[in-house]
Formats: sequence, C-alpha cells, structure tokens
Amino acid sequence: MRTPRLLIAVAAGIATVAVVAGAAEPKEGKPMTTSEKKVLVVLTSHETLGSTGKKTGFYLGEVTHPLQVFEKAGYTVEYASPRGGQAPMDGVKRDDPVNARYLDDPAFLKAVGSTMKPSEVDPARYAAVFYAGGHGTMWDFPDETTLQAITAKVYEAGGVVAAVCHGPAGLVNVKLKDGEYLVKGKAVSSFTDDEEAAVQLTDVVPFLLERKLIERGAKHEKADNFQKKVVVSERLVTGQNPASAAGVAEAVVALLSKAK
Repeated sequence: MRTPRLLIAVAAGIATVAVVAGAAEPKEGKPMTTSEKKVLVVLTSHETLGSTGKKTGFYLGEVTHPLQVFEKAGYTVEYASPRGGQAPMDGVKRDDPVNARYLDDPAFLKAVGSTMKPSEVDPARYAAVFYAGGHGTMWDFPDETTLQAITAKVYEAGGVVAAVCHGPAGLVNVKLKDGEYLVKGKAVSSFTDDEEAAVQLTDVVPFLLERKLIERGAKHEKADNFQKKVVVSERLVTGQNPASAAGVAEAVVALLSKAK
C-alpha cells in the first residue's frame, strides 16, 4: 500500500547539491583489513504506520542507493533488524532504475527477507553500521538496546556509524562508554520536523526526530524540505531524506578509505 512517504521520493528528485559539514579525520581505532570490509545495514521490522491503517517499513531507495555505492567500493553488505527475518519494504518504486535493479536481484530479496537478529550480530566484523530509514524505524529502533550496544562498539573500535532520513531514530539512545549520547555535541541531520508536517504525519509518529536529536545534545543541520543534505561529524554520517541516501554512503566510504 502506498503511504505518504512516497511524496518524499517524488520531491527528492529535485535535489541536486550535497552538503557535507563538520568533516574531520577519523580517530584512531582498530585497523580495517580486507576481510573486515563489511557494512551492517539495519532495517526496521515495524510495518504499521501508527493508527492510520497503512503499512510502512524500510524505505527501499534508502537501501538500494547506498548499497550500490558500497558494492562499487568493494564492501560486503549484511543486514540486521530488530526482529530478524523478513523486513517490511516501503517506497517500492520501479521507475527508479536502482530500485528496479535490486528488486530483480534474488540475492538482494533473500538478504532483506532473512535479516539477522541483533543477538546474531558480531560487531567486530563490521567497519560501519548504516541505519536505513522508513517510518517504521520510529517505533522499533529507539528501544533496541542490543543494536545500540553494537553501534557503540563499532564506533569506539574506530568504525563509522551512519543513518539517513528516519534512520537516526536508531541513534537517539546510543551511549558510549563515558555515558554520553553518541550524538551529543556532533552535527547531525535527519528527516526534519517540517518534512514530517509536509507529509502530514506529525501526529502519527511517536516523536519528532529532529527535536529528539536536539534534546540529546546534537547540533541539527537541515536543508529546505526534501533537498539533499549530508553531514559528517567525526565518524558519524547522517542524511536528511531519501535524496541524501547515496551521499551518506559516499561519505562513509570516504571515511573508511582514510581509516585504512
């Protein structure tokens, strides 16, 4: 079933310029060898859009466009979700050639249909964690404590943490060893409160993501509604909306290249 999220993909087509802010050299961490060149992509398991009666899930273009970037750079991608198994898919638009390519790829469909549970994930295997968006993330990402621990371990081992659109919902409760929130003091982007209002879901989502990130001490940066925006702050990479998905992956690859 089509949801208001599809309006985002249409509007995102006009985005032309990426904005990368706050870039910094990666901190020292565990050296990444060729055998460790894996990216963990986290997908939502939640498929109900509040009380609207509509379905949601992970937003397809926020997985396929980054996946194309990661694969081109030589990274193996693996998938996890809060419940494991089949991850619900939203934003299925075949007029996007990247989407169409992966929708016709049995290996991709098998991968997103058989995601790992958080308990099955070994953080040491991954150079980066990437939280894909989709409105479903707002319900199940914030309270998934095992994924939070995985994210913190990857970051503190010198890896990269990334998220796009509603994907930063997975970051709002991540804390590091010092007890501080991962996002505290860092520049971030995410789906904005204005964009949520534009798709008429302000009163549907359990909280407003931009506002929550600011409450956690993040320095939230944004472009106009549905325009591309990518922010790099130390080894944290975030993007505002579907138009930003490929740019987030490109920034992750750039950071990992510096960390070799």
